[in-house]
Amino acid sequence: MSLTKEQAIHCAKVYSDYFDRFERIDDYIRDQKLNSLADRPFVLPGMGPEEDLFSDFSIHPRDMDLEIVELPQDKWDIYLNMISSHSNMTSIPGRCLRLAVLEKNTQKWVGFIRLGSPVINMKPRNQMLESVFSQTAEGASAFNKTTMMGFVIVPSQPFGFNYLGGKLLAAICCSHWVRERLNAKYKMNTCMFETTSLYGSSKASSQYDGMKPLIRFKGLTDSSFLPMMHGPIYEDLKRYVEDAIGEPLVPADATSRKLKISNKIMSLTKVALKGTSEYEGFENTIKNALNLTEKKRYYVSNYGIKNFIDIVTGKTDKIIKDKENYEKHNLENIIEWWKKKASNRYDNLKKDNRLRNDIEVWTGEKEIDIIR
Repeated sequence: MSLTKEQAIHCAKVYSDYFDRFERIDDYIRDQKLNSLADRPFVLPGMGPEEDLFSDFSIHPRDMDLEIVELPQDKWDIYLNMISSHSNMTSIPGRCLRLAVLEKNTQKWVGFIRLGSPVINMKPRNQMLESVFSQTAEGASAFNKTTMMGFVIVPSQPFGFNYLGGKLLAAICCSHWVRERLNAKYKMNTCMFETTSLYGSSKASSQYDGMKPLIRFKGLTDSSFLPMMHGPIYEDLKRYVEDAIGEPLVPADATSRKLKISNKIMSLTKVALKGTSEYEGFENTIKNALNLTEKKRYYVSNYGIKNFIDIVTGKTDKIIKDKENYEKHNLENIIEWWKKKASNRYDNLKKDNRLRNDIEVWTGEKEIDIIR
């Protein structure tokens, strides 16, 4: 399985033309998102699912009545893809809990949450636990029975801006309501929730800051993966390389096929260009693409469980409550905590005439501020 020099030069040019367009990670994310919108069906103005998003910004947060709902995947995906900057996965391996938050007075959605099985390796987590859970079968079993990760914590906008909607959703993830839901659904003993910020090095804070003791910053992740191509450019390159080598790049039943295909194309290109004048240019393209990724901010909630590290690492399965903080994770206390913060935010924005009123949804017709 190999490419000729001429074929590799073609591949290198595709990489260069694709990645050299982006100066920052939000440029890349926006391109991903706009490509994904091509498959979205057309709807008449005023008749789309965006009509279900919260839009009455005269309501004070003190007067809101919130309900958490577990939505079916098809409906949840439609709402999320309207408001999220990311191109979101629809097929999720492992455990998955999709939630939406409804403001009951208006019967409108204010945000969406997806929790799932944690990623295998995370530098600040390893440092906190003083171990890598995946190194032993016992460690993996204990970790997976006790830990969930927040992959989607996205408020509708401008609910998020006006009312600190991101903090509301993050706090809900740290609630005993969610913990008990996970325990019942997956027979877990949940005592740790983790998530990462969308940005790290391009923004020194995130929606998860200022939320102690509910959730705490624990460090920066490592980030040295190559962003993947998307859309027709990726499909054309994949087809070109498979035609050139005369066989599929990876087996049809392979897991993480797109990642493995992308890595294989890059490897074949580098091997074919080794020792040529074009090799350095391709290396620079890859280096610049790697610079688009960021060290993300890593956050952890222990649900007010004092000995959560011992439980996560399999030393015990008995919970010791932190007398000072355990009750703060009850849902009613979390909602009250958010209402106080949101009231201050809302009152200040209203006084300064800075409340936003335009619903932000991805249609491809206008730019949306990704880094807030």
